[in-house]
Amino acid sequence: MTETLMKTVIDCETGIESVIPLTQEEIQQLEIDRADFESRKAAYEEAAAAKAAAKASAEAKLAALGLTPEEIAALR
Repeated sequence: MTETLMKTVIDCETGIESVIPLTQEEIQQLEIDRADFESRKAAYEEAAAAKAAAKASAEAKLAALGLTPEEIAALR
């Protein structure tokens, strides 16, 4: 069973609210927008992971130089 995607349209002049099905073009745009969001989300998560790895690496290098955890925290 396929669910029909719907949208709510409100006429601001009359206040009449209508619930109508999405057009095929709107459904296609929705799919494009979802794919774009997933792509951007993956890129963001990848960048966040790289940043966290770089931070951990820098802190490990500072610790190897003899800095205490307090001194490393003070540099943040």
